[in-house]
Amino acid sequence: MPGTVARLPRQVREELTRRLSRTKRGFREEDVQVVEKPLLKRAVGASALGNCMEWFDFGVYSYLAATIGKVFFPGASPAAQVISSFATFAAAFVVRPLGGLFFGPLGDRIGRQKVLATTMIMMALGTFSIGLIPSYAGIGIAAPVLLLFARMVQGFSTGGEYGGATTFVAEYSPDRRRGFLSSWLDFGTFVGYALGSALVTVLNLALTDAQMLHWGWRLPFLIAGPLGIIGLYMRLKLEESPAFQQQLDEHEKGLAQESAGSEFRTIVREHWRPLLVCMGLVLLYNVTNYMVTGYLPTYQTETLDRSSGFADVLVLIGMVWIVLLITFLGRLSDHVGRRPLYAVGAASMIVLAIPAFLLLKADGIWAPVLGVLLLSTLLACFAAPSAATLPALFPTAVRYAAMAIGFNFAVAAFGGTTPLVAEALVSITGDELMPAYYLMVAGAIGLVTVRFLPESAQVPLHGSQPMVGSRQEQRELITTSKDLYSFSRDRSEAL
Repeated sequence: MPGTVARLPRQVREELTRRLSRTKRGFREEDVQVVEKPLLKRAVGASALGNCMEWFDFGVYSYLAATIGKVFFPGASPAAQVISSFATFAAAFVVRPLGGLFFGPLGDRIGRQKVLATTMIMMALGTFSIGLIPSYAGIGIAAPVLLLFARMVQGFSTGGEYGGATTFVAEYSPDRRRGFLSSWLDFGTFVGYALGSALVTVLNLALTDAQMLHWGWRLPFLIAGPLGIIGLYMRLKLEESPAFQQQLDEHEKGLAQESAGSEFRTIVREHWRPLLVCMGLVLLYNVTNYMVTGYLPTYQTETLDRSSGFADVLVLIGMVWIVLLITFLGRLSDHVGRRPLYAVGAASMIVLAIPAFLLLKADGIWAPVLGVLLLSTLLACFAAPSAATLPALFPTAVRYAAMAIGFNFAVAAFGGTTPLVAEALVSITGDELMPAYYLMVAGAIGLVTVRFLPESAQVPLHGSQPMVGSRQEQRELITTSKDLYSFSRDRSEAL
């Protein structure tokens, strides 16, 4: 076996062999896409900003859950206020699949960039409007109804956001660095959450409880307006992804022209296996994600009776830790593979969930900090490879729609409901370790899912040309492809 071929990861060698067997020759220059670095940086930055803004709102809402309960549900008991606040939060996830069904097929037909610009402005308007809604004391029952409506606008728009952003960045990224570059999307996610939670923490420290209830809680939501304008400007300046611009074969052209309903049936009928794998990985990632980011602040204050300041800082430490880890783990997934990172994380979740929550429950400062760092490290193991792994499950013509469907149905069913379910389980059973058991179940499902996950590190996306970051890499891949084709042909003739 030639040295150039031997150095290829097994999954890359197998994929290139399949492609070369169809073309009956090695690659030429027109067969390998070179990504321009300025366009790549702009694509990653603009996509990450959308995730940042979505999760800025999420961090704000999570940290203000108790305050929002008092503003919009003043007649309920404290526990009922928190549950009502989380129920309103979870209701937005009910419409996420509808947003995915609408925006996903649209992104496959008219392009990723146009849809991502639309979802950006809708997210900003939904978040901004929450800051303008009068309280229950001002307009009565209309206040929680308007809150619910604003959250549903957010949910509908985010139904097309993550699937589109991951698709867009994955299609722009060179194959060898897709894990690292795509991890910047979730870097934006946790930076946004950290900024939102840090802002609420500062406001809680600077304002009295009365000021927070009266007007202070509105300020973080109002910031979404300027952020949305900046994000919209950046996304309007983007060019369409190379994979979408490439000439599709006749089969893919036909798929791209299908109606949304027809495309949905095609995805379910022809891609149900990768769709189930996608949903299993999203369940693993998002149950952990929403447990740490959405439920832990309330768990600390309402279940463990700790101060909001301590709870806020504790989770903020976890978010900063993820921000520091995530791109390193994304780069690691390019070298060791996506499957090992998921598998180690899922197995560790089963083993460490209970110890982590026991540490969270312990007295003092350092034990809870260690507990949140454990959970945050596990979360980083799932977040880092996700934006590169999930789009690689589907071909170009249906990638946006399949991602939007698989991701949003799983998030709606298991992710966004996690804070509500965890709080309800603790309230019903009185067992403060119920969230740990919930995480263990998610870890077990994730471990089974990884068994069926094809390794995609450094592998070209289905329906796309091989992507490289420079002319030098292009020449190297062309040479390697010719060596691989000659080796495969000679071996076939020998057999």
